[in-house]
Amino acid sequence: MDSMQLVTPAIGLMFWTVVIFILLLLILKKFAWKPILKAVDDRNNSIKEALSSAENAKKEMEQLTADNDKILSEARVERDSIIKEAREIKDQTIAEAKSKASEEAEKIISSAKKQIKNEKMKAMTELKNEIADISIQMAEKIIKSELKDGKSQKKLIEADLKNYMN
Repeated sequence: MDSMQLVTPAIGLMFWTVVIFILLLLILKKFAWKPILKAVDDRNNSIKEALSSAENAKKEMEQLTADNDKILSEARVERDSIIKEAREIKDQTIAEAKSKASEEAEKIISSAKKQIKNEKMKAMTELKNEIADISIQMAEKIIKSELKDGKSQKKLIEADLKNYMN
């Protein structure tokens, strides 16, 4: 029986244990439950806010990624446009330079042809003048030699008059 008494608690002990336990529960309810529950609620709220912030950050990152892709796409289109425009300007500049060079060459060739023509005309005129001078000099010499004697002069005048009359 002795060993049984050690295992079974006495009623007074149980009563005081229950009373102290209930007092402890009341004290905990009055002073500890509200702060503990508030702390747990605050912790739940902070976790919810952190999850919400993480979700918002994820959405913002997705938006930024989409915006970056859009900006890169627009930049590529603009780059291609600028390169195309630069090529067109280059081709246009080269075409204009070729055209101007061709026009200048035509002007130079035309000017050279005119100069050659003028020089040719000048040479021809000088040659004609020289030939005329030489012809006049030869005619003078021939006439002088033929007109030295009187008979020759009469024959020449008579022949000339006959030719003139007919």
